[in-house]
Amino acid sequence: MAVTDEAISAIKAMILSGELAPGQRLPPEKELSERLGLSRNSLREAVKSLEVIRVLDVRRGDGTYVTSLEPRLLLEALSFVVDLHRDATVLEILEVRRVLEPYAAAAAARRMTPERLEELEAELASADAAAGVDALVAHDLRFHGLISSASGNEYLAGLLDGLSGGTVRARVWRGITEEHAAERTLAEHRAILDALKAGDPDLVRAAVTLHIGGVESWLRKAAE
Repeated sequence: MAVTDEAISAIKAMILSGELAPGQRLPPEKELSERLGLSRNSLREAVKSLEVIRVLDVRRGDGTYVTSLEPRLLLEALSFVVDLHRDATVLEILEVRRVLEPYAAAAAARRMTPERLEELEAELASADAAAGVDALVAHDLRFHGLISSASGNEYLAGLLDGLSGGTVRARVWRGITEEHAAERTLAEHRAILDALKAGDPDLVRAAVTLHIGGVESWLRKAAE
């Protein structure tokens, strides 16, 4: 194992054991490197790596802290990686969404509150099919994000949020090239919301599967 990897593993072990808690400041670099039996250079490289994936927060002039370790924070790196995928791999991302998002929506149907339904209704009411592609994509992201967050599973919601970034180009492309895409998207969102209002997880799962499957089917044909 590389020395930097050893340093990363050592810090990870301290977090897993509870020795370092979310929001807690790490010991000074000299003290920590001597304690772990590692060089200060190796420790610095480990800290940089853990900062990139949002495990640590380096505050200049203050010290290094463990972040909140909240799911959405830790999954930000996934969004970055997904956004680097080429258009050919967007289909694979959509396949993953088609597996995960209906499950999240069905879970949301079981936990949906009147307040969250009002948020979704207001979001859908604010959408305008004639507003342009960028506005439609922004609405689509907010609408799906509200549903995923209502699932009650922070990791699942964070994962879906990260995957959404990779499908933005497909959504924009569809909005530009496919006739009546905006009207169809909003109609499908209405069907999903009506199913959520009915409190029927199976109906919600079917509506979301149909919605995502439509985008995937369109993209497959476009790719051909």
